[in-house]
Amino acid sequence: VQLQASGGGLVQAGASLRLSCTASGSIGSLNVMGWYRQTPGKQREFVAAIDGGGSAKYADWVEGRFTISRDNAKNTEYLQMNSLKPEDTAVYSCYANVVSSGSTSEYTYWGQGTQVTVSS
Repeated sequence: VQLQASGGGLVQAGASLRLSCTASGSIGSLNVMGWYRQTPGKQREFVAAIDGGGSAKYADWVEGRFTISRDNAKNTEYLQMNSLKPEDTAVYSCYANVVSSGSTSEYTYWGQGTQVTVSS
């Protein structure tokens, strides 16, 4: 199973970005998908997650600015980020909890991370 993230970039404060993350490979069941972010010198922090039924949860600091969604037919999750702030600058990594085909065990897979830079 591989996760491919895309959509990062350099934007000004107040702008929007949409991150995407697509899972591929021998996927039997794609369960919770989500995003974390990390900046140098800081611990990785949770951003948002969504389950297969579409129920989402967010970090408190998101404050309604981000929306996570998914397209189960495409094995893809999205993170729509609006009203971006300089403090949102980080590497954003996606993850997915996957049960591979023919297996009964769930494992967490990670994408490679995509850089988001917000200038003031």
